[in-house]
Amino acid sequence: MTNKTIHKKKKRMSFGNLIVVILLCIGSIIILYPLLWMVISSMKSYDEIYNNVWGLPSKWLIENYKTAWSIGISNYFMNSVIVTVITVVSVLIIASMAAFSLSRYRSKFIDIALVVVMSGMMINPQVALIPLFNILTKLGLINTRLALILPYIAFRLPLSILLLRSYFLSIPREIQESAIIDGCSEFGIYRRIYLPMSKPILLTTIVLTSFYAWNEFLFATIFIDSDVLRTIPSGLMNFRDALRTDWGVLLSGMVIATIPMIILLILIQKHLVRGLSEGSVKG
Repeated sequence: MTNKTIHKKKKRMSFGNLIVVILLCIGSIIILYPLLWMVISSMKSYDEIYNNVWGLPSKWLIENYKTAWSIGISNYFMNSVIVTVITVVSVLIIASMAAFSLSRYRSKFIDIALVVVMSGMMINPQVALIPLFNILTKLGLINTRLALILPYIAFRLPLSILLLRSYFLSIPREIQESAIIDGCSEFGIYRRIYLPMSKPILLTTIVLTSFYAWNEFLFATIFIDSDVLRTIPSGLMNFRDALRTDWGVLLSGMVIATIPMIILLILIQKHLVRGLSEGSVKG
């Protein structure tokens, strides 16, 4: 291959990389601009939001955040934290144990259980709304945090189990056999081998479950009537008024609601990409 051919190839590669960079920049602007507008508008007055939609505020009203926090966001925030943390911990424990069994053992019962888990992904939460409401009413769980936690766990388990099982199948059996020879129990293999070696997919499960539980709106609106127990998505509806909505305060509440998930995503984004890629191709 001559130097001229190599030079042309390098030019072609550079042009392709430039196109990719441009497309990524456009995508980033499309995603980040609404967030930036929300942050800027959250510190505007009511009149400026309508009269100066795209401009910077003449006076940055940090008080909007204090107002949003004091009139209810603090309570909604804590409810969301409690519901999300319990949901994530429960899904991790149940899904990892189920995935361990489905990946380690082979039998007709295991195959049936795997089919049942996969069929759980086909159930639409909206379709199950009325049956769930009737069940929770009979159990006396309406207007309790369990009315949100239990459905959240149920609807996140199928995907979490399949992701974890796919990752668990990639763990070499030689390591497990060596542990058995050394006298390690089945639970010891699960706790000392599977869990430490599956950190990326476990963190991926945490992110996916957290985003679902933190942002879920339909169940939080239907199953919770008490303002004391509302989570952030449904609680923000109380910030709207029939005659006049203080959009600055409402947007401040929305900014507060997005901060925890953004921080979580930034902290474990590397593990998220690795977990999704490895968990989706192995098994």
